[in-house]
Formats: sequence, C-alpha cells, structure tokens
Amino acid sequence: MRWLICFLLALVILLQYKLWFQDGGIKQATVLEQEVQQQTVVNGNLAAQNKQLQAEIKDLKNGNEAIEERARNELGMVKNNEQYLQVVQEH
Repeated sequence: MRWLICFLLALVILLQYKLWFQDGGIKQATVLEQEVQQQTVVNGNLAAQNKQLQAEIKDLKNGNEAIEERARNELGMVKNNEQYLQVVQEH
C-alpha cells in the first residue's frame, strides 16, 4: 500500500511538471496567447490601411478630383490660367 501511494504521488508530480514546464503546457499557452494578441493588433492596423487604400482606389476610378489632387501634390502640376506660388519660411 505504501508503494502505491508513493507511485501515485510521483505520477502526480510528473504530470504537474509536464503541465507547467514542458512543450504544450501552460507556459507555452501564455506565450501563444500573447502572440495572438500582437498579431490581432497588426491585423487591425493592416485592415484599416486596406480600407483606406480601397477608398482611394474608388476615388481614383470614379472621380477626377482625386486624380487632380494627386497630380497637384505629387507632380506639382497646375491648371491652365493658374499661378503656382511657393512660400518658403525662414527659421
């Protein structure tokens, strides 16, 4: 009977060790949960960026205003009968 109790106690200790410290245990589960939370944040940021890009694509396909704005900002273009003024501030 004494051997049985010692055996069962050793078995419980072994199983607890595996649960807490080995692969697939609680330690690894908490690490994976943190990684999932970080990836969820990254995915949220990328989803917002995708939404913004989709709206920009829609504007470029449907209207001339977005194309005109891009031409002005990125290429420095101006319309006919328009003057371009650049104001330089001294610091």
